Amino acid sequence: MKKQKTFFLIPIFILSFFTTKAQFPESVIFIDAKPNQISQTKGNLNTGRIISDLSWASSSSVACFPATQNSKFTGNHVLYGFVIPPYAEVTVTVIPTDKNANFSIYGYQTGTTRFPIVPELYSCVTCEAEHKWDYPKAGKTQDHTRSIWFNSTTDSYNIFIGVAGANGLKTGEFTLKVEIKAQVEDNEEQKPLKKYTMKSEKGKIITYNGDLSEGVKINDLSWASNSSVACFPATQNLKFRGNHIIYITEIPANSEMDVTVIPTDPKINMSIYGYQVGTTNEAMVPNLSSCMTCEAEYKWDYPKAGKTQDHTRTISFNSDNSAYRIVIGVAGADGVTSGTFKLKVTVR
Repeated sequence: MKKQKTFFLIPIFILSFFTTKAQFPESVIFIDAKPNQISQTKGNLNTGRIISDLSWASSSSVACFPATQNSKFTGNHVLYGFVIPPYAEVTVTVIPTDKNANFSIYGYQTGTTRFPIVPELYSCVTCEAEHKWDYPKAGKTQDHTRSIWFNSTTDSYNIFIGVAGANGLKTGEFTLKVEIKAQVEDNEEQKPLKKYTMKSEKGKIITYNGDLSEGVKINDLSWASNSSVACFPATQNLKFRGNHIIYITEIPANSEMDVTVIPTDPKINMSIYGYQVGTTNEAMVPNLSSCMTCEAEYKWDYPKAGKTQDHTRTISFNSDNSAYRIVIGVAGADGVTSGTFKLKVTVR
C-alpha cells in the first residue's frame, strides 16, 4: 500500500508544478526553486523595463514601500517568479556584480491561482522590499546586497520578485539567490528511536556525553505543531530534520530543571526539545498526542532584541508538589546526522 500511495502522489505534484509554471506570464522569469536548496540565477537590469507608475507599492492593500522611497525603484525592473511549498520559509537576495551599483528588491506573495503583474497589483498576501537605507540602523550594517523574506503555513503560494535599479539605473549584472527551507514529506518507515534513561538530582548538575551518529531521523514532525503539544511551529521543522537522540528523566517535586545541549564543535547546528508528562505516561514521539508542556530551542532566524545566542541550546521545566516524567530530544538541524555533544542537566 505504501508504494501505491507514493506512486499516486508524485504524478499529481509534478502535474501541479508544470501547470503553475506555464501560468506565469511571459514577462516573468520562472525560477525552478527546490525545497531545502539554494537556486541562483544570473541577470542584467538591461533586460527589464521601467515601471513609471509605482502607486501600487504604497497602496494600503499592498504596503510594499512608501512613496517617499520611489526613487529607489525608478530604474529598470526585472521580474521573477517561483512557488513556495507549504510549511516553508524563503530568503531571496540580489547580489550586484558591481558592489558600487545601487540595486533594490521587492517581492509579493499571492495564492497559486493568482498571477498579478505590477503595476496591475491591487492586493496580495504580503509584500516586502529592501533598498539602500537613508540612514544607518542601530546594531545593523548594510552592504551592496538586498534581501527579503517570506513564509507559508498549510498552503503553497506564488512568489513574485522584482529586481530594480535605484535612481534610474537601467543596466547592471546581478545574481539572484533563492533559498527555500521547507518541511519535506517522508514516506520511509520510522526506524526505532535511540533512547537513554538519565538521572537527575535536585541540587546537582549532571552531564552526559552523546553523538548524533547514534540517533535516527524522525520522519513525521507533525506532533510538534499540534495545538495540544505546541512544541515548535511547522515552519521550523528544518531545524529538527537531522538525527534525534532521546533522553528520559524525571523532575522531582517542587523543582526547576534546565537542560542544555553543548555541541563539541561550535559550528555544528543542533536543536533541543523536551516535553513534560505524568510519571506513568510513556508517550513517545512521533506518537505524542498531548503533554503538559513542550519546550524547544533552536538557532534563531533573526537576532532578538537584548539577547545573544551561541552554539548551545537550553530548555527549562518546573514542577509543583509532584514529580513528572521529562523526555528530551537532541536533534541535528538542517539534516545534520553526526556530531558529539554534552547534555547538561541542572535541577534546583
